[in-house]
Amino acid sequence: MSILSQFLSRVILHGRLTVIDPDGGTEHFGEPAPGFPEVGVRFTSRRAMRRVILDPRLGAAEAFMDDEMQLVEGDIMALIGLLRMNTPWDRGAKLKDKTWTGRRIDGLKTRIGSINRQRQSRANVAHHYDIGNDLYRLFLDADMQYSCAYWRRSDMTLDEAQAAKKAHIAAKLALAPGQRILDIGCGWGGMAITLAKLEKVEILGITLSTEQLELARQRAEEAGVADRVRFELIDYRDLAVREPGSFDRIVSVGMFEHVGARNFDTFFRACANLMTADGVMLIHTIGRFGKPGTTDAFTRKYIFPGGYIPALSETVAASEKSRLIVTDVETLRLHYALTLRQWYANTLAHEAQIVAMNGARFFRMWCFYLAGATAAFESGGMGNYQIQFARGRHALPLTRDYMGEAEERYAG
Repeated sequence: MSILSQFLSRVILHGRLTVIDPDGGTEHFGEPAPGFPEVGVRFTSRRAMRRVILDPRLGAAEAFMDDEMQLVEGDIMALIGLLRMNTPWDRGAKLKDKTWTGRRIDGLKTRIGSINRQRQSRANVAHHYDIGNDLYRLFLDADMQYSCAYWRRSDMTLDEAQAAKKAHIAAKLALAPGQRILDIGCGWGGMAITLAKLEKVEILGITLSTEQLELARQRAEEAGVADRVRFELIDYRDLAVREPGSFDRIVSVGMFEHVGARNFDTFFRACANLMTADGVMLIHTIGRFGKPGTTDAFTRKYIFPGGYIPALSETVAASEKSRLIVTDVETLRLHYALTLRQWYANTLAHEAQIVAMNGARFFRMWCFYLAGATAAFESGGMGNYQIQFARGRHALPLTRDYMGEAEERYAG
């Protein structure tokens, strides 16, 4: 375990990690500390240990998925959390400038790792979202909101926090009767249906997932808003050609992460062309706190192929090319961590059903995904941004007061 031991001894300073090798040898790393978990890991094969050494993120994930890295104390949430907590992104360490070569390599990695060509987009979406609506019903809220909730109070339920998220976003759209709204990446229709209930507006929701499309249409019928809410399987780029200047408002929640850095300019140009001259858009997206980066190998391979988490800087820079005015930015620092812990708890509570549907390896993969994401939002460099854009400087009131007033009405 010498190489692995050297790595762990440098990383684990607070909290306690016990590692048991395939022959029963045991090593301890770190010291117990308040707020830090104590975790025990057993490797059942030397191969699993080599995988972790060669690629800590992907190797650990696959060793866990293959049941060659077993948790004997704590769970995968505690293990990943322990590692992240010892090296938090915002740890206040001395900063050093990267060399010119280092900056160039980082930029190249970002571009190569975030290619998401239009012809591949539907397959990428299907990889994650067409694995069956039944899975998502088991761990999401009742409205099936698969994005960061908004925790106005720490004692809210997941359903309450997701309803608060929708009200929060609706308030920023400055809705008015008669408006036509586009929901890009509409999921299972919850946001579109909610907006139609809040105001007398017409909504088109678009998705690239056939599973989402079918259920969204069914839910609109059941909610009694199908006369004003439509859903369609179409790429936003194709819609921009078909219906330029057609929408007063655009909302996009949890979709921008799938656009890919190479397509940022195309995305904002399409959105600008889809909006009326006084149109307004609200994007809710996961984002990096720091500079542009890369998508890790585990996420690319198993979770979101073609996906890329944007930095705020590159998001705004791309929007400027399409003459979109950034009118409001809000950073949600810990809201997704709270959301993910609820999803993880729901996943554990439905282990038997998920294993029956997708197998034990999938269940372990899904747990690793949710645990890793939680750690990224609690200690890593991830957060959520809500960015409001306008095509014209007169499109919105002069102050933000309208947001709070509308949110109080919508939150009920």
